[in-house]
Amino acid sequence: QAPIKATCEDMSCKTGFPEDVHSAVVSRSVHGGQPLLNVRFQSCDENKKIHFGSSEPEDFRVGEDGVVYAERSFQLSAEPTEFVVSAQDKETQQEWQMRVKLTPEPAFTGASEKKIEDIIFPWQQYKHSSPLKRQKRDWVIPPINLPENSRGPFPQELVRIRSDRDKSLSLRYSVTGPGADQPPTGIFIINPISGQLSVTKPLDREQIASFHLRAHAVDVNGNQVENPIDIVINVIDMNDNRPEFLHQVWNGTVPEGSKPGTYVMTVTAIDADDPNAQNGMLRYRILSQAPSSPSPNMFTINNETGDIITVAAGLDREKVQQYTLIIQATDMEGNPTYGLSNTATAVITVTDVNDNPPEFTAMTFYGEVPENRVDVIVANLTVTDKDQPHTPAWNAMYRMTGGDPTGRFTILTDPNSNDGLVTVVKPIDFETNRMFVLTVAAENQVPLAKGIQHPPQSTATVSITVIDVNESPYFVPNPKLVRQEEGLLAGSMLTTFTAQDPDRYMQQTSLRYSKLSDPANWLKIDPVNGQITTTAVLDRESIYVQNNMYNATFLASDNGIPPMSGTGTLQIYLLDINDNAPQVNPKEATTCETLQPNAINITAVDPDIDPNAGPFAFELPDTPASIKRNWTIVRISGDHAQLSLRIRFLEAGIYDVPIVITDSGNPHASSTSVLKVKVCQCDINGDCTDVDRIVGAGLGTGAIIAILLCIIILLILVLMFVVWMKRRDKERQAKQLLIDPEDDVRDNILKYDEEGGGEEDQDYDLSQLQQPDTVEPDAIKPVGIRRLDERPIHAEPQYPVRSAAPHPGDIGDFINEGLKAADNDPTAPPYDSLLVFDYEGSGSTAGSLSSLNSSSSGGEQDYDYLNDWGPRFKKLADMYGGGDD
Repeated sequence: QAPIKATCEDMSCKTGFPEDVHSAVVSRSVHGGQPLLNVRFQSCDENKKIHFGSSEPEDFRVGEDGVVYAERSFQLSAEPTEFVVSAQDKETQQEWQMRVKLTPEPAFTGASEKKIEDIIFPWQQYKHSSPLKRQKRDWVIPPINLPENSRGPFPQELVRIRSDRDKSLSLRYSVTGPGADQPPTGIFIINPISGQLSVTKPLDREQIASFHLRAHAVDVNGNQVENPIDIVINVIDMNDNRPEFLHQVWNGTVPEGSKPGTYVMTVTAIDADDPNAQNGMLRYRILSQAPSSPSPNMFTINNETGDIITVAAGLDREKVQQYTLIIQATDMEGNPTYGLSNTATAVITVTDVNDNPPEFTAMTFYGEVPENRVDVIVANLTVTDKDQPHTPAWNAMYRMTGGDPTGRFTILTDPNSNDGLVTVVKPIDFETNRMFVLTVAAENQVPLAKGIQHPPQSTATVSITVIDVNESPYFVPNPKLVRQEEGLLAGSMLTTFTAQDPDRYMQQTSLRYSKLSDPANWLKIDPVNGQITTTAVLDRESIYVQNNMYNATFLASDNGIPPMSGTGTLQIYLLDINDNAPQVNPKEATTCETLQPNAINITAVDPDIDPNAGPFAFELPDTPASIKRNWTIVRISGDHAQLSLRIRFLEAGIYDVPIVITDSGNPHASSTSVLKVKVCQCDINGDCTDVDRIVGAGLGTGAIIAILLCIIILLILVLMFVVWMKRRDKERQAKQLLIDPEDDVRDNILKYDEEGGGEEDQDYDLSQLQQPDTVEPDAIKPVGIRRLDERPIHAEPQYPVRSAAPHPGDIGDFINEGLKAADNDPTAPPYDSLLVFDYEGSGSTAGSLSSLNSSSSGGEQDYDYLNDWGPRFKKLADMYGGGDD
């Protein structure tokens, strides 16, 4: 650390170095980038921009802050090293100089006392007419430069803070700010008595580049004696960080065939050291290139920016698709001796351009196609392209330049193989064209690179042979229209409907004809000559005739291989004749029995068409005479007439009124239609009121159907009700619910008759099953000696009888009384859980049924396995598995 002096400044400001010669003591071994000392320059104008320089720029460099750095590593000689530091005003070009003398430290410097600079709180004297007065003024203390990563020893003394009033007062010194009493605390400490400022540990510029402290001087009572002064401690950078690339692998691309000087990519490295010093100034260079063809130096890099550009021609993706460069970044402005380095990889991919046209593998391709087939691939055109597959520079497009004027073919591209697929899109007739010779050119999706031309191999011919096949016969014309009056009798020749065979070059027999569709079955066709004759009378009014047109379909077949057939439609336009008489519509009508109102509107209907239909003539027949006497008819239009009563009153009922209707045909056609008229009593509105009489006379079909449906629905409802009632009764019997008068349904306990415990309650003579010699009559048995399974002889206890309709509140009393009676009944079975089996006779082949007295039970058997059967057999295991006990 170079000594720093703080002295008082005169009132008149003078720009320049405060001294002509500055001496400093430094270590003998000097490293590149090491700060040596700090030169002080006083500028009266703070806005001036001062540039520092050195007379020995190869050895020493002066920073903008006045710190002198070593440019290289060297050993100082025993004699002092001198050089000149200059300061130049960039605006006025005025220059100041100061000579610097560096003296190497003696070998015993460590044992000697190091001189520490004193920083004195500034005072200034002003001279007035009155006696001299002392007045404080602020003074800017030059910053203290402290190298980072110092090895100590610590604490290391920096400066001594003192006030010139410490001679008369007892003062206490302190420092505040980040690094002292603020985080990070404890880096700088001060002796409160002596004012010695020290650093306690090594500093790291990459964490904190400078510290701003304030020094204070107070008396023993804590009163401020001096104004605080600012102390700036700059951490001098050391080259302790290597350059680091932002990415270890960089990827870039360059088109093939690029000219020298084409920009490729930029690599970037950073250095944590001071970027304004040599420690953080990086330089780039390419260490290696792989592969080294066609030249080992295909690329270069800007040593300051990291831009990679091409320097040689010959980039060809088809030969070299990728280059790998090893890039080195070195600080100290690329000094290989003192700079720190790091490397990264740059991968440069040569992208494809369309510098290779597609070329056909053959000059002529062949294919064949059956006639009349479409969407059939007839030929595969194969090409080769050296460009990168599945890119626009490789994808081929095919274009027909000749041989297909009618557009019967198209060429699609297979996206996987890049082949051209010649496809038929329009039917081809063998009898017209037997062969096609197409001229095809192949191109890429993108144009060829500048200067590249299509070779002859980019054009080929395609020879396509058409194969003759057996084609279907076709009728001419199709459809065929025939105009014919209806009523043509059966067996009449209608027309001839023949077909033609397009296969002129095939030897085949004549065609055969047959009927395919004849809805009314009116026609037949001769199988040889195609003559069509009728088999029934043609009727225009048939349901199979639409808009006067009748359609029939016929089939013509050949005997080729395979046999083929064709269809033809015969359309018969039937001309109308007057073969249908008109009829009245509707067939039924209703009118009132009085004269007014009593009009009935009727319409004449004729299946024929003009001129064999309307206008119609309406009249009443002469017989019977009552028709014209009671009724009259008047035509109101060509198709409509009005029937009304002629007399004032006609008794209610149903009357058949014949009406004669004649059309306008030539000759005329007429018919007598019967109109059923219902005469009824009407109200003032003309509505019938005498319905009963009309119904009594007869009901319509709709009314009868409606009545039947109602009857069926009623029967179904009655049947469903009966089924529901039966199901409800079954549910009641199953549940046996007790319902009180208030329909209060509750759970009830029902008492059922006691049926005994089995055979004990039957009148069986059990003495027959006992041993004969032990049978004794009941009379001689002593009292109290009976079989354990016999029913004791006691009087039957009286159980409580439940009333027919007990109240729900009596249920509890009824249960308790029944329980007490059952507990006190000695005759209630079971009489004993241990039953005695009687003797069944001597000499019986059957063994005893008791498992307790079984002859197979013995002490020799091992029942320990019962312990493995689980907790349900634990009792048996204890009884039989316990040994002799």
